[in-house]
Amino acid sequence: MEDIKAENSDSNDNSEIIEENITELEDISPNEEEELANNKDTQDDQFKKDVSEDLKNTISNNDARLEQLEKEHDTLKSQYVRIAADFDNFRKRQSRDQDDLKTQLICKSLTAILPIVDNFERARQQLKPETEEAKTLHRSYQGLYKQLVDVLKQQGVAPMRVVGQQFDPNLHEAVLREPSEEHKEDLITEELQRGYHLDGKVLRHALVKVSMGPGNQSTQDDSKMDTVEEEPSSENNLSEDK
Repeated sequence: MEDIKAENSDSNDNSEIIEENITELEDISPNEEEELANNKDTQDDQFKKDVSEDLKNTISNNDARLEQLEKEHDTLKSQYVRIAADFDNFRKRQSRDQDDLKTQLICKSLTAILPIVDNFERARQQLKPETEEAKTLHRSYQGLYKQLVDVLKQQGVAPMRVVGQQFDPNLHEAVLREPSEEHKEDLITEELQRGYHLDGKVLRHALVKVSMGPGNQSTQDDSKMDTVEEEPSSENNLSEDK
């Protein structure tokens, strides 16, 4: 019973508070109501402005961050492209250097063999077998020479054909120069040592004799005639004394 009385007492108190608030609201004048409404609108506008400013700041910060990230991306991309290009150039340079080194080693080895080929060719030109035994030995020698030539061909070695060609310092080395009535100037008239190519590159320059042309011969003859006219020979002097 006491609990019921207490609850009734609380209910009565709440009712009194509500009635007082209603009484206070009824006591507010129309001007005060309008002022309260204006204050509420002002607060709402300010809240909207604050929210709008916050959104603008957030968007601006995001745009700045996005721009910064794009710049960093472009920088990293350019660095990647440059590093990739440098690596590709390095790889090509390494491959080219290895090929050059391989070619140099092959050239060095083949150049050491060429004098042996020269000796075989000299022997072939000088030897003239007459007996059957000498002919058999000569055929064996020719077989060895052919094997050696075949090995050089397999490696890409090819002999130069120079006689009758125009002299080229990139391919030939002039050992002798002589006047010639038959050949024009700077034409190769004789091969003194055979030159060789290796896959289109010069393995060994050819040692050659080069024509000076007919003009130089006539010039020398004229100079000799002038000398004879100025200084009579001893044979002429002897004939005059007789």
